[in-house]
Amino acid sequence: MNAATDAERAAINQELKDLYSALPDSEKEEFNRQLQAFLAKEMGRLKSNYESVKGNLGDN
Repeated sequence: MNAATDAERAAINQELKDLYSALPDSEKEEFNRQLQAFLAKEMGRLKSNYESVKGNLGDN
């Protein structure tokens, strides 16, 4: 989410894929759960920021 370029985003995605592949099967479900929780939290934060900016633009 915070990648500045497509190349940086690709590198982060590859790092996550490599980390996931290295996990034992018994830990993959927990990894997925934590990743989904993180993504949901970040999406909520982004939505809140967007709505705040959008609301401020409407006030001008």
